[in-house]
Parts: sequence; structure tokens; C-alpha cells
Amino acid sequence: MTIKSTLAVLCLSSLATSTALAAVSPEQAARLGKDLTPIGAEMAGNADGSIPPWNPEGTPTPPSFVPGSDNYVNPYADEKPLYTIDGSNWKEYAEFLTVGTQALFEKFGDDGFKIHVYPTHRGTIRPDWYYTNTMKNATDATLVADGQKIDGNLPGVPFPIPQSGLEVMWNHMIRYGEDTTLESDVYYVGSNGTPVLSTTSSSVSVFPMYQEENRDKVVGETPFTKLRINYEAPARRAGEILLVHEPGADYTEGKGRKAWQYLVGQRRVRLAPAVSFDTPNPGVAGTSTYDDAFIYNGSPERFDWTLIGKKEMIIPAASYDMVFQTPIEDLLGEKFLNPETIRWEKHRVWVVDSNLKEGKRHLYSRRTFYIDEDSWTAASGEMYDGRDQLWRVQYNYGANLYDRESSFGSSFGSYDLLQDIYNLSGKPIPGKFKNGVEQGDKYFTPEGMARGGVR
Repeated sequence: MTIKSTLAVLCLSSLATSTALAAVSPEQAARLGKDLTPIGAEMAGNADGSIPPWNPEGTPTPPSFVPGSDNYVNPYADEKPLYTIDGSNWKEYAEFLTVGTQALFEKFGDDGFKIHVYPTHRGTIRPDWYYTNTMKNATDATLVADGQKIDGNLPGVPFPIPQSGLEVMWNHMIRYGEDTTLESDVYYVGSNGTPVLSTTSSSVSVFPMYQEENRDKVVGETPFTKLRINYEAPARRAGEILLVHEPGADYTEGKGRKAWQYLVGQRRVRLAPAVSFDTPNPGVAGTSTYDDAFIYNGSPERFDWTLIGKKEMIIPAASYDMVFQTPIEDLLGEKFLNPETIRWEKHRVWVVDSNLKEGKRHLYSRRTFYIDEDSWTAASGEMYDGRDQLWRVQYNYGANLYDRESSFGSSFGSYDLLQDIYNLSGKPIPGKFKNGVEQGDKYFTPEGMARGGVR
């Protein structure tokens, strides 16, 4: 089925969708495939043309890889920056810069921090079945249990026309994913400007929620993802294993994340309830928390969420060269990532603010997130300490996997503005990214961890 025929079917099917437990009305849902894309972004470009219309037919086509690997080639390699923002002119563009980006210019503008802004591309597409499910979710999916659970959600965007900040965050939390395998080196750079290897690991991700046998089923207890990380370095961590099962629709008590660790010294698998919330993540040497991964992940229970609205922002985008081709050693500057390696574009993003609930505990008192309208993937985040002082700024360096109707968002940078530390995690070693997985279901079980543990 072509994109155009799919949109026609979606428009017709919306009129017959049940209004039971409706999140939006059938009339509102009928906008999907008309003035909104099938997953809820604005189809039209912006007034001055700096953001183009959604163009599903404009996605690149193969050949797309470096021969002999799954390393994606930059389809826009011939493009030049439209303009560069640096320490001398950033205030002229402040309305399009996130608070975190403005803070980086304030701190590092005189030290050479800059961003190169390229033409914006909007070729994000998803499979036809995903569009059909998203249309049904628009009227059938609803938040219950104080926002900890979604009822009536099929594998797709649960809230394509969001009415609250928490709905936007759920769209990000269970965003579409395809199975991937990668090896990566994680570094942090301290205030002395010296890169330090935090971990080397092999990471395998599968998405049961989106596997073929589950696509026509209400999500229920089907996991969104299963992630297993085998640590290979440094020597003190070699042989450790982390396994996480992330829920697809339910964070109520007893239904949320399940995590296990294999520790070499103990030689056994243990449940790991601390792999959540603000526990410092040893994978990045404690320079970020577990729920900083992917900009945000995990149960939303400790924060109140407020939808600020949609804004035009300049964010990292289409980072093919940085993610797939550039050795990490060429990215690590003394104070910030090498600006010449990062592509930025102007996109529309949903802005969501969150404040720590009364009586709840977390390192952060407030967080702000910027969610890309085309993919529902978090592009950036800002974290504030107990004094409401901006503490950490995060970016997602992602790219569309244009042959898979998916996106890749596992390369993340985090800047600690108070301690002058930044890290870069999840970036594949060039040549060490692979579409799909070779392992079976047992690999993603505690028993599978025990069999693979170092003896």
C-alpha cells in the first residue's frame, strides 16, 4: 500500500472509530492524514519556509550503507550550512534556541562553541499498520491510574493529538523502534579536558510491542523493549551484564520496569530495582542518572507534567556522519563536543515541563523536555537542581533509518554545567552497528544472563 492510499484509508476509518474511552473526538482524529501527518505532526511547513512540509516521498533510497556494514551514509553530505550561530551572534537566534543551548553559549560561546544550521528535512515515516493503529488510539487510548497506565492502546502512537504533557511523554516513552545491535565506547570529559573511558559495551535491543505477532493486540503487559548490555571494559567492569524489560503501557505497582544485573564478583544474577529514577548510572561513570537515558525513560510517577505547547527550535538532527562514521575520539573536545561534527536543523517540538511532586524524592527538582513532532522522540532535555538552578543539558544525536521506516536515537550527550563535565554515550563504534539481532528470546531472560556470565 502506498503512503497516499494509506492516508485515504485512515481518513475514512476515523469516522467509524468508537468513542469509548475517547481521548479526542472522531472529528479531531479525522485530522490525521489531512492537516496532520498519520502520527500527529503538522503537515504544513512554517510561515517563512525554514521548516518545510512533511514529505514522506522524499526519504532517501539505497544505496545507503558503507559496503560490508550497516553504517548509514549521510544522504545530505553535499549540503552546506545555511548559517552558523556562535558566541558573537547567538542572541539574535535566542528565540529558536532551547534554554539549555542558550546556557551553553553563555558558558562556552567565547571558547568556540557554535552550531551549524543546515536545511531541515522531514522524511520521517512509519509502517502502514502503525498508522492504522495510531488512528484507532486517537479515540480509544486513555490515561488511567494517575497517568501510570494506558488503557486501549494498540502498538502505535498512543496520543497523536496530545492534550497534556504526560500524553506527550508517553508518546516518547514508547516511541517506535526496530531491533538493533551495537558496540560502543562511552566517555566523559572532566573539567581538566581529558577524556576518560567509562565503559565499552555490546548492546542489543528488541521491541516486543512492535513485533508482528503483537501488532493487532492491545498492548497490556507486552514489554515495549528488552535491552541487554554486556560490559567489556574497563577491566573492573568486564563481564557485567544489565538486562531491562520496559513496559509498554503500565507502570502501576508491580507492573513497571523489571531489571537484573550479573555482577562478576558475585557470579549470580540479581534483581536490580535501583536501576531507575535518579540512581547514578555507572555506565556513564555516574555523570547522568538512569532516567536520563534516552533523554527520559521510566515511570513518570515522581513528577507533575505540564504541556507548554509547540515551538520552533534548532535541535541536532540527521546526525549520520557523527553517529555512524566519526570515531568518538574525533568528537571529544576539551569542554564540549566538536561543533564541526554535529548537524543542527530547525524543527517544531513539543515542550513539556515537569516539577517534582510534593513528598517525592529525586536529584532533579524540575525538568524540561523538547519532543520532535515528526518522530515523538526527545531531542533535548534540561535538568534543574534543588535550588532550581540549571544543572544538566542533554541532546539526542539521532537519524532516520530510512530503509527501515524507523529512527535511531541511542547517541546522547549530557553537559553538567555545575561540575564542568560532559559525556557521550551510545554512539556506535564505526562498523559496529547492525540492523536486527541474532539472539533469541532466551538471551533476554535472567537465565540467559546466567548462562552468559563470566565464571
